[in-house]
Amino acid sequence: MKFKRIFLIILDSLGVGEAIDSINYKDNGSNTLGHILEKVDLFIPNLKKIGFTDTLTMTEDKDVEAYYSIAKPTNAGKDSLNGHYEIVGLKNTEPYESFNEGFSYELITEIENITGRKVIGNKCSPNSEIIQELGDRQVNYGSLIVYTSADSDLQVAAHEDCIPISTLYAYCEKIREVTLRKGTKIARIIARPFTGVSTKYKLLHSARRDYAVKPPRKTILNSLVEKNYNVVGIGKINDIFDGEGINKTIKAKDNNEAINKLSDIIDKEFIGLCMVNLNDFDNCGHRRDIEGYAEAIEELDVDLKIILNKLELDDLLIITADHGNDPSFVGNGHTRENLPVIIYSRNFKTPRRLPPFETLGDIGATIADNFDIDSPELGKSFLDELE
Repeated sequence: MKFKRIFLIILDSLGVGEAIDSINYKDNGSNTLGHILEKVDLFIPNLKKIGFTDTLTMTEDKDVEAYYSIAKPTNAGKDSLNGHYEIVGLKNTEPYESFNEGFSYELITEIENITGRKVIGNKCSPNSEIIQELGDRQVNYGSLIVYTSADSDLQVAAHEDCIPISTLYAYCEKIREVTLRKGTKIARIIARPFTGVSTKYKLLHSARRDYAVKPPRKTILNSLVEKNYNVVGIGKINDIFDGEGINKTIKAKDNNEAINKLSDIIDKEFIGLCMVNLNDFDNCGHRRDIEGYAEAIEELDVDLKIILNKLELDDLLIITADHGNDPSFVGNGHTRENLPVIIYSRNFKTPRRLPPFETLGDIGATIADNFDIDSPELGKSFLDELE
């Protein structure tokens, strides 16, 4: 075992330029980080030191303090589920669907039938906007706000005083059963309780509940748990894998809380993997909020220095992303992009640029190699490259 603990941070949607197959997704020209840098003069000295901005051009940086490269996405689709699957070495050729134009009449009718409530919304919208727009109608008529974030999800929002949270959960369980029975390729059904009064409604992030699908096959997470290693999931990691291969779950409502939880975990003694999803980036991407996205990157830069200083000599930190979401691009959905890969340890003697990885699965293969578990079906380990 080369590293006792591996910390894997997934910058949800922070791509670094169009992938080779981006034209197949009508995403040619997308570049999440590059276009943000064109619009905003980012102050990110700590991220620059570890080669983060170098991933845009893959030029050689002799003063870098980490190994850096890019990974090409190979799984079909550009949803979060397939991106995370690929990171842990799971190959998936069938993409989950997105529903930017709303859900089918048949599905909406079925939801109304099984819940006994009228559906309103049925469109793609940011969370904070749709509850302000439709919150009054939901409260007045006891209806369900159904919408999507442009990811592969179906979200159901209701005021906690109108529909009890436990009832909302029960509705979402029924909707999950319907989609699975009908073979509708929706990755997650998400319960979104909210509170507050007109024009000041607020989502209850702590009461959010995701109903995902089980990974189609065993992943390195399962193999780690079977060998009695710790696998900690912070943020929406547990939701994405539907609890498979996760033996410690920590919720986080935003990036700041997720980083704080990560900092706490670093202080604890354990052997294994800690995965963190930073979802604020994706939220800004869906809103096409360039300034908000830039602010989230700068906040990460401040936190990064703290994280790096807390790492032990036998710790490994890997930073990557699951897909792109260019806030300057057309529409408000994910973009098919190459993903940054930053690999840091306080023990490294020769940090440098590495050749591009042919798949995000190289990360999972490297984790498997380090802990001497079964190799995943996707990816090639780069453990021996780290000196």
